[in-house]
Amino acid sequence: MKTGYVPSTMTRAANSTAPLRAAVIGAGVFGRFHASKYKALEGVELIGIVDRSSDAAKAAAKDLGCEPFVDTYGLLGQVDMVTVATPAIGHASVVVKLLEDGADAYVEKPIAATLMDADRIIAAANGHSRVLQIGHQERFVFAHMGIIGRKIAPLRIDCHRAGPWSGRGTDVNVALDLMVHDIDLVHQIAKGDGVVISATSRARPDSYGDEIVCELGIEDCSVSLFASRIAEARKRFMRIVYPDGEVFIDFIARTIENSTPESLNSIFDAAGGVAADPLGYAVGDFVRCVRERSTPLITGEDGRRALATTLNILDAAGSPATRDEVLAA
Repeated sequence: MKTGYVPSTMTRAANSTAPLRAAVIGAGVFGRFHASKYKALEGVELIGIVDRSSDAAKAAAKDLGCEPFVDTYGLLGQVDMVTVATPAIGHASVVVKLLEDGADAYVEKPIAATLMDADRIIAAANGHSRVLQIGHQERFVFAHMGIIGRKIAPLRIDCHRAGPWSGRGTDVNVALDLMVHDIDLVHQIAKGDGVVISATSRARPDSYGDEIVCELGIEDCSVSLFASRIAEARKRFMRIVYPDGEVFIDFIARTIENSTPESLNSIFDAAGGVAADPLGYAVGDFVRCVRERSTPLITGEDGRRALATTLNILDAAGSPATRDEVLAA
């Protein structure tokens, strides 16, 4: 098997004499997912969950066995690390004060809705020597597989990520909700800045920014990206064409076809594999970085780069990035 990055949740973060105190900001579905990952880790104490809706905070706290908060002021000086799982438009206003107060932060993707806010978050983390990890957790899947470590540059990458309308994630454009994951991966596989060649979008009559298709150029690699939350059925794959072969990953069928001479680590197995719980791997590795004061796999700068490319795509497509832009128009 090819040697690749092995996430640390397989062995859990090392215990310390005092447990690390964690809190989650956002009591929605994904915030609860994060909270459950903290609860499962040894040496971590989930002390609270925050939501502007007191009912949502109380319900989540009751289910998770922690304290409810309606704002972050009660966390100041009380936590070692936080997850921010709120709408992207508010990430900076939520996390900057906590970073300045001494908490390390896992900020869900996208890092923010604007580059200015992304820069505020990064500056707060760097200025106060805090660990900042961004929630592009699928990077752990590709790093474990061994693709990110390939020394041969790809010629073409095709990314397709689509599913039926669910109503979730509609505070941001589908490019910031879904495509940004693939953009982060593309930047790790094909080195260099992405240049937007073409981009188009469409949406439901009562919505905005629900489907994006674009073409990028990165050095000598051409990249095709498609993301939709209004598709008839779920479909997700990535094809990477190299001079020495091709890798095709079907995430729905859970299969990998590899015609390159290099073997790849398995991400699908009977027990689930890394692809079945990338968030668990990501949260576990974040805890390790907090304990060891080390650089996370996905840094704030990585998150900013993915955001910048995504915003360039949206600009080329003439599609708004957030619901707030639509309401302000």
